[in-house]
Amino acid sequence: MVTGKIGTILVTGSSGQLGQSLKMIAKDYSDYGFTFAQREQLDLSNGKSITAFFKQNKFDLIINCAAYTAVDKAESEPELADKINHIAVKQLAELAKQYNTKLIHISTDYVFNGQNYKPYIETDEVAPQSVYGETKLKGEQALLAEMPNSALIIRTSWVYSEYGNNFVKTMLRLGKERDALNVIFDQIGTPTYAHDLAQAIMAIVSSDTFKQANVNSEIYHYSNEGVCSWYDFSKTIFELSNINCDVSPIETKDYPTPAMRPHYSLLNKAKIKHEFNLSIPYWKESLKQCLKTIGE
Repeated sequence: MVTGKIGTILVTGSSGQLGQSLKMIAKDYSDYGFTFAQREQLDLSNGKSITAFFKQNKFDLIINCAAYTAVDKAESEPELADKINHIAVKQLAELAKQYNTKLIHISTDYVFNGQNYKPYIETDEVAPQSVYGETKLKGEQALLAEMPNSALIIRTSWVYSEYGNNFVKTMLRLGKERDALNVIFDQIGTPTYAHDLAQAIMAIVSSDTFKQANVNSEIYHYSNEGVCSWYDFSKTIFELSNINCDVSPIETKDYPTPAMRPHYSLLNKAKIKHEFNLSIPYWKESLKQCLKTIGE
C-alpha cells in the first residue's frame, strides 16, 4: 500500500535540462529530501546497475527525467534508445511497485503522428513516426501495465532551458555566427521552458490529489501556452536577444533528417490544469525569462 506521505524524492537524469531545472528549484521545497542521481550511480542502460541502486536506496517518489533524447541518432541506435526509454522504465515501474514508491515519468509529443487538426488530448490515438517516439511509447505502456496505481506520465514538447544543448542555445550561437538562417515553418507546436515544467511537477507532488494513497495512474499533457512554428520560435529568440540574423522559412522536405518529426504536436493541457489547479505561462514570457537567465 503506497502511503500518501512523500518525504524522499529521487530525480533520474539529473544532468539533463529538466533534472537541472528541478535541482535549481529544490531549495524552495525543503520539506523533501532530494537525491539527484548521476549516470555513474544509476545507469539506466544497465539493468544490474538499476537493481543494485534500489537495493541500497529507498524513496517515496521517483521523478524519471532520464531519457535517450537524440531523436535522429536513435534511428541508428534503436537498441540503446529502447534500453533507456522502454526497458529501464519497465524496470523502474517494477521496483517502484515492489518498494511502494510513487513514480512520475516524463514522455513526449512524439508518441503522436502529427496529423491532427486540433490539440491532442491524452486519449487520442498514438502512432509514433520515429524510433525515439516508438521507444517512448513502449515505456509509457510498460509503466501503465506494471503500475495501474501511483504513477503519472507527463507528455511534453519542444523542451529548452539554460542548460545543455537545445534549440534556444543553438539559435543564439548560430545567430551570432551567421547573417542568415533557414528554419522550418511547417512543424507546429509549443516550446516548453524546463523551469516551468519543473515548477508544475513540484506543484503536483505537493498537491493533495497526488498525496492520496493508491491514486489511479494517469497520463497528462504539459507545455507552455500558445502556439508557434520553429520559424516563429527562432524569429522571437533573435528579436528578444537583439540579434541581427535574417531568418527564411523552409519546408520540412527541404531539411531532411533521419527521423520523422510530427508536423503538428499541440498538446491540450485542460486535464492537468483542471486536476492540479495549474496556471501555465505563455511561451514568449517564459522565453524572455530563460534568455534573461542565460544573459546573466
